Amino acid sequence: MVALDKMVLEWISCLDKRPADRTGEDLDLIYARLKDLKAFEKFHPLLLQQICYYSYYEDLEQGVILFRQGDVGTNWYAVLSGSLDMNVSETGDVKDAVTLCTLGIGAAFGESILNDTPRHSTVVTREYCELLRVEQKDFKVLWERNKQMIENVLNPYYTNPTGFVDTFNCSTDNPFALLMRTGKVNEEEISNPATPITSIPSEKMIKAGRILRSMINARSPQMIADRKLGLRIYRCCMVGSDMVDWLMKNSTIVCSRMQAVCMWQVLLEEGVLMHVCHEHSFSDSALYFRFSDEDQSGLVPQSGQLEKKYSDEDLANVLLMLLQFGPDAMMRMILRKTPADRTTEDLEIIYEELLHIKALSHLSTMVKRELARVMVFEAHCKAGKILFNQGDEGKSWYIIMKGSVNVVIFGKGIVCSLHEGDDFGKLALVNDAPRAATIVLREDNCHFLRVDKDDFNRILRDVEANTVRLKEHGQDVLVLEKIPASIRSPDGSVQVHYKYSVMAGTPDKILEYLLETRIGKSCDSADTFCEDFLLTHNIFMPNNHLCPTLMAHYHADVASGRMDSDTQEHAVTNKRQVIQFVWGWCQTIGEAFWEDKTILAFLEELENAVVEDSRIYSNLEDISILQSVLQRRHSEVRTSRHGKSHSPLRRASRSLSCSIDEDDVNQRQPIRDSDQNLFKIFCADHTYITLKLRMDTAVSSIISNAATKLSLVDSSLVLCEVRSNGERIVFNENDLCITSGMSINGRLFISPREHLDALTPLPEQEGPSSGTSHLLESLSSREIAYHMTCYDWQLLSCVHEYELTYLVFGRSNFGKITANLDLFLRRFNEIQFWVVTEMCLTTSISKRIQLLRKFIKIATYCRDYQNLNSFFAIILGLSNIAVSRLSQTWEKLPNKFRKMFIDFELMIDPSRNHRAYRLVVAKIHPPIVPFMPLLMKDMTFTHEGNKTHFDGLVNFEKMHMIAQTLRMINYCRSKPLDFEPPPLMKTAQDIRSYIRNLNVIDNQRILTRLSHRLEPRR
Repeated sequence: MVALDKMVLEWISCLDKRPADRTGEDLDLIYARLKDLKAFEKFHPLLLQQICYYSYYEDLEQGVILFRQGDVGTNWYAVLSGSLDMNVSETGDVKDAVTLCTLGIGAAFGESILNDTPRHSTVVTREYCELLRVEQKDFKVLWERNKQMIENVLNPYYTNPTGFVDTFNCSTDNPFALLMRTGKVNEEEISNPATPITSIPSEKMIKAGRILRSMINARSPQMIADRKLGLRIYRCCMVGSDMVDWLMKNSTIVCSRMQAVCMWQVLLEEGVLMHVCHEHSFSDSALYFRFSDEDQSGLVPQSGQLEKKYSDEDLANVLLMLLQFGPDAMMRMILRKTPADRTTEDLEIIYEELLHIKALSHLSTMVKRELARVMVFEAHCKAGKILFNQGDEGKSWYIIMKGSVNVVIFGKGIVCSLHEGDDFGKLALVNDAPRAATIVLREDNCHFLRVDKDDFNRILRDVEANTVRLKEHGQDVLVLEKIPASIRSPDGSVQVHYKYSVMAGTPDKILEYLLETRIGKSCDSADTFCEDFLLTHNIFMPNNHLCPTLMAHYHADVASGRMDSDTQEHAVTNKRQVIQFVWGWCQTIGEAFWEDKTILAFLEELENAVVEDSRIYSNLEDISILQSVLQRRHSEVRTSRHGKSHSPLRRASRSLSCSIDEDDVNQRQPIRDSDQNLFKIFCADHTYITLKLRMDTAVSSIISNAATKLSLVDSSLVLCEVRSNGERIVFNENDLCITSGMSINGRLFISPREHLDALTPLPEQEGPSSGTSHLLESLSSREIAYHMTCYDWQLLSCVHEYELTYLVFGRSNFGKITANLDLFLRRFNEIQFWVVTEMCLTTSISKRIQLLRKFIKIATYCRDYQNLNSFFAIILGLSNIAVSRLSQTWEKLPNKFRKMFIDFELMIDPSRNHRAYRLVVAKIHPPIVPFMPLLMKDMTFTHEGNKTHFDGLVNFEKMHMIAQTLRMINYCRSKPLDFEPPPLMKTAQDIRSYIRNLNVIDNQRILTRLSHRLEPRR
């Protein structure tokens, strides 16, 4: 058996102890391990903490019978890894057993132990499995304390006599039998925009409605009144526009009328608010709305009592909650409109949402825009509802927005589960075949996007009709998408013309099409084809391919052999196109243009050709453009010779990210491939050597140099990073730029592969033993945030857009380094651990509360300075388990700061692909220090969800999406960082030195241990 990692062994040894013997450190170690496992992603944190106390670890080989049909249950189980078969036999004979379903990661089973009923199935391991086991007496305790939370994470089909949801121990049913007996549920489809999307409003929404009604009665009692429309009187109702006015007047966080509309729509969707005729969604108009309990009773509560019960603080909390849910409510409100009623703005909002849906990532832009026109919203309230049955006619394609479904096939049972972002039902539409499986809702309140069959087929037909394919020798070489566009003529009439967007093609044809249609032509400002090509060409057309192709295009007249007037004009056009392309290339990618030897050789060749052609072609006026490029090239060469652009020696340690000598935000120089780097490499006995090598030195070369210096001849030597927690990361021999991507306190070690287990962290890697709270107290929060922002801006300014591409697609594939991007990403982790380290090293609770307030204020100033990277890092640092568990500290934090922190947590909420953050960024203007990990996530999502090539052609739709992320970086840096520095309480140099040399503990186990010393578990 392969030896387990030391940390895993410690985790398992903690689970082997009896619950009463487990220490606080043991429980935190177990919790830290379980919360990151997919199996427990839907478990409530409080439930998971209790499972940490009661559970045991078990690992079983393939073919082990966990329990047999008819056995009396003694344990409840959850699957950590592997899978198990659930077999059922009507006769009890193993030979007659049928596999009802397969239990995968995250499955929980064995609830029959609650009422001591026999097992109704045999469970056998299909492969090596890891399980958590909870004994019967302990599970009953868990059940009594957490009934609702446990129900939410188990399969919600069936209910046994105890009321406990139990898929596997139901006394008479199996999943397929229940489906066959139940049939399709004739639940009314939610198409009326005024219909609530939940069967019962949640408690928090009911309370929100009561508080709002209370405050309206207290502050504007005239708003709720009987109103007459036509011949009918509507009791206790309000006018929609008045309700929007009231929110705008009574809250500072509601910034627009649209926000207010969305907040009221949240209550209408839940059934707390309603249109008096049940016909309309919420509207900023003269329509009448009322609270639903008033609709039932017709009575207006007395305001005096309600005003005493609810306060301004309650109102602020309610409005903050509604503001959080507002954007999703707006999306659903738009999707519930008929396609004909959707405005251009509505379609753009839907399209932006579709960009982040996994199931649609491979579709072209045009298809997504067409889908935005026809997609409708569908919601179902109850788990167990059958969406369609196996064998039914396929009528719709579904995408899951919220919730999950089970896929059930006759004779096999549940074959898999689908979750948010997955799609189903498309195959039956494409093949015009019956449904291949039955789809059943796994949980309550599932939301879907639906595309009906007629719309689906029309979009497919339209896409093919609007696709233009250029062929050479019978093969596609360029695929274009025809996009209609409207132009208003001077006489006021609207004329339709077509634009063409590249979907795919060979690299040479894409370049040829770019030169002929975009260079030297007046293009729409929204047309990004040229910029997209220049930002992404290194993925599919590297410089050693692009430069010769450009020269061939430039010399096309020579290849033709003819030189009449038409040919001469065509030749001059080709030459102009290349010259202007080179100018745009230089302007777009900046320094990377001058640092590439292939490009410099190409420029020299092009210069000679242009000088010669200027004597032949008198109308080659564009030579001045090339001269501007060449003058800049010569100035770069002169600067390099005088050493002005040479970067200082870089050290492969923490100081790599520090440049404390700069006096202003523009002096930091980017790290280049040719820069020298000091590699400090340790041996197992903690002795070390130093090597002075280039930044782009491969690992194989580092090992070779180190072996020579250490006089080692072992062929099994490997280079690895040893992190402060003891984890060892072995580098591949072709890896580049390894030092900049190491963890904060990581160190390089060299060792024979068979002796890796002997490598241990250095004592210095544990980090500081005392904090700097005394220094932080002397600095103003604004001062710290200012210098953090200046330094982050320097790091961001050094990052080239290409570095994101190199990191996502693999540095070794390009032979390029990503040191500047690595340092910026590491800075995020450094700030995050700095917050946790300072909190855990502050022993006095009063000083800890002051420090907590300080960090929240620093985060506020970072947000004001639009330094979103540090803002996220600080808030995530305060959310770290070692800090968030300090309940005594948080309890004494003033309410003002607690509310600020809650507000910040809403902003960094990762749900719906960080929708809250994206909405904030859309409203602010440069300069911005963006949340870089999210941009990297977007790039990775685009890369992994879309093929770079298909059918021998470059997927240029993928290039468009990648370029969109890279443009975001450029947009954030499009204006210089320029704001007033705060009044200094200390010398600027001392503050800069502190901010840029943060000393942190990056070992989560050490931080958790320190946290328990501060506030032991109660």
